[in-house]
Amino acid sequence: MATRHLVRSVVVQSLYEWDFYGRKKDLIKILERNLEDYAPGIDEPDFAWRLLKGVIDNIDKIDVVIEKAAPEWPISRIPLVDRNVLRLGLYELLFSDKGEVPSKVAINEAVEVAKNFGGQGSGRFINGVLGTIFRQLPEGQEEEANKLKEPKEEKKEEEEKEKNIDSLKKEKE
Repeated sequence: MATRHLVRSVVVQSLYEWDFYGRKKDLIKILERNLEDYAPGIDEPDFAWRLLKGVIDNIDKIDVVIEKAAPEWPISRIPLVDRNVLRLGLYELLFSDKGEVPSKVAINEAVEVAKNFGGQGSGRFINGVLGTIFRQLPEGQEEEANKLKEPKEEKKEEEEKEKNIDSLKKEKE
């Protein structure tokens, strides 16, 4: 299993556990434990922290997008695995750096995680919701966003990501 795919799986498992317990458990401890148990020695542990922080920082916006894309499925009725796979997939699709994770990769990865952990129709459901949202994005959004970034901006974003990761880790101490 590729490192990033494994990281996404661990992040979804962590979000699932956190959501299952009514968001009362310490999500940082959950991710730490899951990384240690299921992905010891991975090459990119910071990728896991960025994904987790990105989902949590944008969870309310992400949930609104899900409800608009699947109006017959309120968030509370979507199975926990599917709900959290969608959250991760939408974070990568809408909020992450497209140079790091292209939109179609984000969708494909979410579908694969859903097939591994969800129910029989989870992959199709995830693909349908994310595909609907992807088709509603302005054409060429991905390419234009990357063209507009100046090198200074990219460096600033990278420094900001590092600060966010550090602050998330400090919160746990």
